[in-house]
Amino acid sequence: MLLQPVILSGGSGTRLWPLSREKYPKQLLPLIGEESLLQGTVRRVDGIRLELAPTMVVCNEEYRFVIAEQLRLMGKDGVLLLEPVGRNTAPALTMAALEANREGKDPVLLVMPSDHVILDTAAFQEAVRQGAALAAAGSVVTFGITPDCPETGYGYIRMGEMLDGAGDGACRIANFVEKPDRETAQRYLDEGSYLWNSGLFMMRASVWLTAIEQCRPDILAACRAAWQSRLEDGIFVRVDESAFEQCPSDSIDYAVMERVAARQENLPAGAMIPLTAGWSDVGSWDSLWQALPKDANGNVSQGDVLLSDCSDTLVLSGGRLVTCVGVSDLVVVETADAVLVAHKDKTQDVKNIVDTLKRQGRPESLLHRKVYRPWGWYDSVDNGERFLVKRIVIKPGAMLSLQLHHHRAEHWVVVRGTAKVTRGDTCYLVTENESTFIPLGTKHRLENVGKLPLEIIEVQSGPYLGEDDIVRFDDHYGRK
Repeated sequence: MLLQPVILSGGSGTRLWPLSREKYPKQLLPLIGEESLLQGTVRRVDGIRLELAPTMVVCNEEYRFVIAEQLRLMGKDGVLLLEPVGRNTAPALTMAALEANREGKDPVLLVMPSDHVILDTAAFQEAVRQGAALAAAGSVVTFGITPDCPETGYGYIRMGEMLDGAGDGACRIANFVEKPDRETAQRYLDEGSYLWNSGLFMMRASVWLTAIEQCRPDILAACRAAWQSRLEDGIFVRVDESAFEQCPSDSIDYAVMERVAARQENLPAGAMIPLTAGWSDVGSWDSLWQALPKDANGNVSQGDVLLSDCSDTLVLSGGRLVTCVGVSDLVVVETADAVLVAHKDKTQDVKNIVDTLKRQGRPESLLHRKVYRPWGWYDSVDNGERFLVKRIVIKPGAMLSLQLHHHRAEHWVVVRGTAKVTRGDTCYLVTENESTFIPLGTKHRLENVGKLPLEIIEVQSGPYLGEDDIVRFDDHYGRK
């Protein structure tokens, strides 16, 4: 039996603003430990004692280079299946099943959200091995999280009859339940027959394709058309944009699993395995506080933080010193361009701030001040009327696109490394403590020809300094 890890990486994590941004969401961040949540998800199947296919990540095209770099840093092979637009989890899984089954191997798919935390890897792997046997035999398997509190932020799954010979706790799915109110959640906890809906699934690729054809043939038809017209570029698989845009949006639960639970005719059997493994969806700052280790007063602090007479408080510093005195039950998050202060009971409402930022057209909802690109990153360190100063770091062997700007000129100062500069029809080297000037309207390119990162200070000047003032003529990374 071949196990195909499938990681769904499409969420934006707005409740974890200002760390999580629309164009750099929470799954790409190291919220717990030194690796990102996505890297932790990839790492979770290491040593599982099953034959593993290379990890498949289904993600928005916007994140492809960051995810590819995170896999490279782990030394992991993988396939990135790129969605041109978001269409929820059912189409994402359908695309993954088509890709996984392309050579007729029909692997068991282990479907994992990229932005969850599981602290007990051994318990998780044991549950996956148990689920793999059921999935290989034709069942659609989900994992229910054993609840430890009356949580109102999760959906629930009610346990049905136990499955003989399927291992400890394995049962049929009775039904799915929407997020309850507090009183109902407490009743579910007291009854002991309701588990949290984890969003983790296992099934053979062919089983999912058969099920989605029975339940949502329109989704399968659109996904198959998009996948059949795919383009492959190294580890990237790009599906056809126009075909995928026609695909309806639906979740795995609504499209298939609720019908499986109802035991509709011609659908595969559904099974649920209880999972007690320190799981959290890290959906808010309060849930992150619960997942992280605390001091004797219940505080969590990361970065340059000083606390005095504080309790049950989460404080994260991205750079500057953050101090708190005499507070409790607060969340304080500092980044280079924004600071959040919220009561822990109100962290679900952080999305309201993000919505307001979007309505006002402010960039803080989309990007950090430090922006990652396939060639490296830049940090907008200062700006004013008609000027912008950036710190730019380019990886060895990497290059920016051949481009020009209609509204700005650029002055580059090399502070580390050696730059190869294309300016108009000429090419030349610029080394440390040297500079060069790119006039407005001139074709240019910047390339790191050295063995070390290239670091430059760029000063832009002109009447308009937006990132959309870029006309690309050639790009090593296929960007338009």
